Amino acid sequence: MTERRTHLDSRAVALLLVCCVLWGLQQIVAKSTLPLMPPITQAALRSAIAALLVWGWAASRGTPLWRRDGTLPGGLLAGLLFAAEFVCIYVGLGYTDASRLVVLVYLAPFVVAAGMPFITHAERLSPAQVGGLVLGFAAVVLAFSEGLSGASAEGQRWIGDLLSVLGALLWGATTLTIRATRLSVAPPEKTLFYQLAVSAVALAAVAWVRGEPWPAQTGPALWASMFFQSVVVAFASYLGWFWLVRHYPATRLSSFTFLTPLFGLLFGWLLLEEAITPQLLLALGGVASGIWLVNRQRP
Repeated sequence: MTERRTHLDSRAVALLLVCCVLWGLQQIVAKSTLPLMPPITQAALRSAIAALLVWGWAASRGTPLWRRDGTLPGGLLAGLLFAAEFVCIYVGLGYTDASRLVVLVYLAPFVVAAGMPFITHAERLSPAQVGGLVLGFAAVVLAFSEGLSGASAEGQRWIGDLLSVLGALLWGATTLTIRATRLSVAPPEKTLFYQLAVSAVALAAVAWVRGEPWPAQTGPALWASMFFQSVVVAFASYLGWFWLVRHYPATRLSSFTFLTPLFGLLFGWLLLEEAITPQLLLALGGVASGIWLVNRQRP
């Protein structure tokens, strides 16, 4: 039987911080790789490598991935939504700053919070959570309006911002699909495998339709990026998160996710020399505060 803990110990906090750092760095690394590999090809390769690793991990632990358990419809839908999300994110990185994208894509927790009451009445929102939703959506509107007002100076940045928001909606829809279907009782490895395997095929098809070429030259920088994106983030950090969810209260874990856009903003500034505007800082504060209010433990 899985041991459950009622509070976050030092091991959980350390692992959470590592996950938030990795997730904040993910989009920065993906954007820096765009000159080396086209966006959808990059996303497809990421999913394919991680799917193979999850398959091997599940086999080593005796977790069945192919057993008929009624999860196929939900798994296919979750995988297609996951693929569409990363089409938006990776294409959007070509139009907007990675640091802005990380902030905007964290509209997803609010989408989940708003949608969960329609799936289960036990997830009804408290007044504080409603306030968190309003604050989070207002923060995203603020960041998006800055992209529109700066369109003349920043070219087509608003397109990347719009794709970021659409990616957040798809991320939220993926989570809601998992909670509303048989995937909610499936092993987490199987749920993750569905998302990665289906998205790998779908993304490869999109890359082919777009006519994205395979890089003429593949050097250490490209493979280091793909190792980080697929092995470290899509495989190791996601499994680490699932382990945390199994052993610790989900609400307390979720409240830590507000750190991810903070790390994304910091890494974008440090590594890509992206500008941090007052409007973006206000948006970050609104998103972080909103996530905390939505996920804080009720009295």
